[in-house]
Amino acid sequence: MFKADWPAPLSIKTAISTREGGVSLPPYDGLNLGSHVNDRPDAVAQNRQLFRQQAKMPAEPLWLNQVHGTNCVVLDQTDFSMGPVTADASATKTKGLVAVVLTADCLPVLFCDAAGTQVAAAHAGWRGLVDGVLEQTLAQFSDPTTVMAWLGPAIGPTAFEVGAEVRLAFIEKDAKADAAFVAVPNKTGKWLADLYQLARLRLNACGVSQVYGGGFCTYTDSQAFYSYRRDGQTGRMASCIWID
Repeated sequence: MFKADWPAPLSIKTAISTREGGVSLPPYDGLNLGSHVNDRPDAVAQNRQLFRQQAKMPAEPLWLNQVHGTNCVVLDQTDFSMGPVTADASATKTKGLVAVVLTADCLPVLFCDAAGTQVAAAHAGWRGLVDGVLEQTLAQFSDPTTVMAWLGPAIGPTAFEVGAEVRLAFIEKDAKADAAFVAVPNKTGKWLADLYQLARLRLNACGVSQVYGGGFCTYTDSQAFYSYRRDGQTGRMASCIWID
């Protein structure tokens, strides 16, 4: 487990899990926090408890049913009594509510405002990113120019190979996105995509100038991170944020 490295107010707390530790057996070996990947439910429950204790969270994270969409729920206005709510981002101004997203190559993005009065977490795979999940999350903040963002562990720009249709989808929304793609040698129509650069472009366009993190690669660091593209059947990491 580690924390976001950014100049957030002291009231803002974060916790990002790795695959290390935990009780899950192969192929989920380690601290799998995803309940939807066919791991043993008792192992996932134990891992979640271990993670929560290690991170000293004030409450159980409010887990989402993520669908690669753009919906952002406001935690204090959403009923979680029946289990996970379908969304790919969540935001709150309430102290002690823990926003969380699960990933294993997709990009987790954490947000807070300069005053430390509001936080959010978003799950941004390429589909969510191109469709506007970061914009929908920032819409929960009254002034995006006061918001800072942290980019968590995702598949890196040397490993994320995509087809021409993915590149085109981004460029149709923003011509500047072309700079985030590099043609793969000897593979016609294949491109390496930089999720971190694509996210920064979207955030900057919304007025968010303070963007931190990035530089991870879930695909190449098999010791620290789960990677769906690398392993197929695998676990999930969690990125959490709350107001203390």
